[in-house]
Amino acid sequence: MFRATRNTFRLLRIATVLARHDALFSLEETRVAPVITTITRLIRRRNKELRKGQRLANALTELGPSFIKLGQALSTRSDFIGDDIARDLTELQDNIPPFPTAQARRIIEESLGEPVETLFEHFEDTPVAAASIAQVYFAKTRDGKDVAVKILRPDIHKAFERDLDLFYWIAELIERRLPSYRRMKPQEMVHTLGESVAFELDLRYEAAAAVELKKNTRDDKGFYVPTIYWEYTSEYVLTLERIYGIPVSNLELLRKEGYDFGTIAYNAASTFFNQVFRDGFFHADPHPGNVFILHDHTIAVVDFGIMGRLERKDRIFLAEVLYGFLTEDYERVARVHKASGIVPPHKSEEHFALACRAIAKPILDKPLNEISVARLLGQLFQISETFEMQLQPQLLLLQKTMMLTEGVGRSFKPDMNMWKMVEPLIKDWAKENLSARAQMKHTVEETAQRLRKLPEILDKAERTLNRLAEMPEKTEEDVKQSARMEESHLVSGILIATLAAVVSGFSVWFAMQ
Repeated sequence: MFRATRNTFRLLRIATVLARHDALFSLEETRVAPVITTITRLIRRRNKELRKGQRLANALTELGPSFIKLGQALSTRSDFIGDDIARDLTELQDNIPPFPTAQARRIIEESLGEPVETLFEHFEDTPVAAASIAQVYFAKTRDGKDVAVKILRPDIHKAFERDLDLFYWIAELIERRLPSYRRMKPQEMVHTLGESVAFELDLRYEAAAAVELKKNTRDDKGFYVPTIYWEYTSEYVLTLERIYGIPVSNLELLRKEGYDFGTIAYNAASTFFNQVFRDGFFHADPHPGNVFILHDHTIAVVDFGIMGRLERKDRIFLAEVLYGFLTEDYERVARVHKASGIVPPHKSEEHFALACRAIAKPILDKPLNEISVARLLGQLFQISETFEMQLQPQLLLLQKTMMLTEGVGRSFKPDMNMWKMVEPLIKDWAKENLSARAQMKHTVEETAQRLRKLPEILDKAERTLNRLAEMPEKTEEDVKQSARMEESHLVSGILIATLAAVVSGFSVWFAMQ
């Protein structure tokens, strides 16, 4: 009861802010709190100059850090809020007023255990960036390293905990009152947001993500990840190498300095492809404030709070779908969706293929340089309601990242097609992962992993049999019956493992031919 009362009053405040920005539609369309929306409708300020998504972005910015993160999460859910609003939320600026530098210094000292003057030879008084989670200062360490120091906002954990409870409460209301929205899994979306925020609220995780990305891309020309300085890093403080480069958005300065825009566009495309398909781990927030161009055309990125990860099966699925679209084999696209379980069995494969053709033709019939695969995926997600598609969060995040990357590439080279530019990389990857031989090799590896678990299975069966024999309340017949069942399971497991070993051996022999 207390939770409902508290969240109702908070929802009233939120609705008031939405009304002032003429963004009340976000509550009206979900019919979460009809009484509250009716009351606040009286103070609505009509704004015809801005699009709906822009008005919503402004309202979320005023509501604070948690709502900015919510807006960023919603920008990946075009199936939930529509393509146009999602596109506007992609441009949501995570810039809010900074907190006092005195507080930042206190957090550093409490977290790292030493005075700022002991840790750093120089620490600038004014932050260079202030966002919803943290703000950043430039400094120089005692051993002469130029660094950027990221510091979490004070009391940010409590604020997010309170707001996440509100988001869960609203998601529960939506699922209870609007059954048609259950397929979109509002509560699961809030859970995903909560996990993402938890990741961002411990800067050691962000540091670890940067290290993993740097390791994956260490041999990639044209891409750079700054070094993390762990001795100056903790849960509340992240210290990394300072990047000296030109912001990717400053095209005028890059042109004046004589940079080759074609090279930058290629680096952006190849970097994206390698991270997504080769590594399955990608920087998922490449907005202009996080991307810099170094003197040799290398792309450098910062801010590793939002990262995407794709398992091998997700990468194979995505490659099959893109191949089907780009070759106009819509039946293949439908088969892949059905086989993966994204489209339920009772939905017509033929109808889904027809829907894919309908959304793809207007995009694929454009000149090569105007084709946007990100927009194509966005259109695919738009038909999710009709076909009860169970959309995967990692693919939605990828679509947003793809849109940002395509935008960066086209800002440098308007006539470019990102996928045509990295065609050699695509062919090599497809040969390694989509050929029959590659699939056979993967099957062999999976089988070998299962075989390695056989000793554990045998040990577990033996322990179970011993426990059964030691139980006095069991009759002799009960023990014998339980033993027979365990023996049956054990024999079955051994037979399956043996069969798998035979198949594995045959597969290895076949793949080597």
